[in-house]
Amino acid sequence: MRNESEQRDVPFATTEITIVNELGLHARPAAEFVRCASQFRSEIFLVRNGQRLSAASMIEVLMADLSKGETAQLEALGSDAETAVETLAQLIKSFQD
Repeated sequence: MRNESEQRDVPFATTEITIVNELGLHARPAAEFVRCASQFRSEIFLVRNGQRLSAASMIEVLMADLSKGETAQLEALGSDAETAVETLAQLIKSFQD
């Protein structure tokens, strides 16, 4: 287990996302989201209603059950955290069914 000072040195980024896709974050866009999230070194999470769900897990992304207009926090912890959060937030905005 890392000590507290080591945890503070790990880059962290977060942003709020809003689902704009008419059909929400359903299977097809969720799969694309997971593929994109898996390309980063950082650990990435969707946080909604007190649940912290892995952005690299299709099942967990679908468990977030995000419909149009709903929001969640996107969090990343690791060397490319800021880039990961920015990229994934833009991807969420681009989904249109």
